[in-house]
Amino acid sequence: MNEPAPAAMQPPEQLRYASWLQWSARVGMAVLLLSFAAYVLGLAESHVPVSRLPELWVHPVGRFLELTESPVGWGWVALLHRGDIAGLLGIAILAGASVWCLLALVPIYLARGERAFAAVCVAEVAVVVLAASGWLSRAH
Repeated sequence: MNEPAPAAMQPPEQLRYASWLQWSARVGMAVLLLSFAAYVLGLAESHVPVSRLPELWVHPVGRFLELTESPVGWGWVALLHRGDIAGLLGIAILAGASVWCLLALVPIYLARGERAFAAVCVAEVAVVVLAASGWLSRAH
């Protein structure tokens, strides 16, 4: 007698965004887990030896970076082969997931002739990429 209401029809752009976000989250989490396992199991050499961490943690971040010769900005990408740095890739994937999701919407909007929505997606991606580039912080 009390039948459940039919599921609401979701627009294709919502389904695509959700699907891409789900996969981005899965990939990001997998990278985090695998890189952490490689670090903990010693499968990848660390940039900063674990034995040095207690002496280094007491320093402000600037001094920590100096003492460990750790890069700033996007310099970490060159050290992805290091166990203690590799996890940053998973964080970057999770943080940048919205970029891929928004770009995946552009073809849907263009196919429907909704150029304004496509432009908004591209503009949002441009803002995120500009912010992530670090260019704005170097400008002053």
